[in-house]
Amino acid sequence: MSEALHVVCPHCDAVNRVPAEKLAAGEGGRCGRCHKPLFDGHPVALTAENFDTHVSRSDVPVLVDFWAAWCGPCQMMAPVFEEAARRLEPRVRLAKLDTDAAPQVAGRHGIRGIPTLILFRRGQEVARVSGAMDLGRLLAWVEQHL
Repeated sequence: MSEALHVVCPHCDAVNRVPAEKLAAGEGGRCGRCHKPLFDGHPVALTAENFDTHVSRSDVPVLVDFWAAWCGPCQMMAPVFEEAARRLEPRVRLAKLDTDAAPQVAGRHGIRGIPTLILFRRGQEVARVSGAMDLGRLLAWVEQHL
C-alpha cells in the first residue's frame, strides 16, 4: 500500500489524504468534501482562521507570501508568485497572507518587512527571505530549500 499524504483543500480547508505517487505524478486529486481540485495553479488566500490548518496539517511544503495591498514590491511580485504556483504545484502549495487582515499571524511569525516569503514543512519554518524576486530567483530559492 502506498503512503498517503495530507493535503488541505484550498476551497473548504478540509484535510484530505492523497496517495504520494499521485502527487509525484503531478496529479493533485479532488477534495473529498467539496469535490473541487486540491491544486488549481493559484496561490491559496490564507486568513487568521485557516492559516494554521494549511501550514500545520499539510504534508506538502507550503510557501507563504506575507504581503499587503499598499506595498508596491508586493504588487510587483504578485504575478511572479502566481506563475510560481502554476510551476511548483503539487510539489509545493503556494499561499498568500494579507498582513493587514491578519496582523496577529504576521506578528507571531516575526514579519518585519514585506514581501516576506516563508517556506513551511509540516508546520515548521524551513527558510525565509524578504524582498521581491523575479521568477527564476524565486524558483531557485524554493528548490534550494526543498
